[in-house]
Amino acid sequence: MSSPSAIRVIVSDVDGVWTDGRIIYAGDQREIKEFNVRDGLGVKLAQKAGLIVVLITSRRSPALQRRAQELGILELHQGSANKFEELQRVASKLNVTLDQILYAGDDLPDLAAMMRTGISAAPADASPEVLAAATWKLESRGGAGAFRELVERLLRERGEWDALVKEFAIGKLEARSV
Repeated sequence: MSSPSAIRVIVSDVDGVWTDGRIIYAGDQREIKEFNVRDGLGVKLAQKAGLIVVLITSRRSPALQRRAQELGILELHQGSANKFEELQRVASKLNVTLDQILYAGDDLPDLAAMMRTGISAAPADASPEVLAAATWKLESRGGAGAFRELVERLLRERGEWDALVKEFAIGKLEARSV
């Protein structure tokens, strides 16, 4: 396990981490995804702390494309059948080692990536195998603030959380597009 201060990039699966894992179809072409606004603020807090947030998912979704754009996530990798291979490409592109990555996942396709990164995290409702492999077992379920929880834990362990909270308390920070 890497030290939290060594982490430079947070890579996350989407369905089951950012959502509760359900897929809702509205007619033949539309897919509906429900996102938690607290996870959005988690992204903004991570970015404020200088971390890069990357999303890797095997599915493709216009709703996710929109959400990533709203949050300023520049690294959105959809349609990634092999998440570990995609993770390696992302690490190379961003010029970081796997030890500098925190990976969040919830199911078996996330295992290889989780077992090779500096820190791994899994929502409370992740598959048993993923929970067993996770460095951090989160209290939140997927879609219920799990991403925010891991960002908050990372920033607390790095000693950066209290300063961010203080900036909100004095009215210095704004929460835009969360």
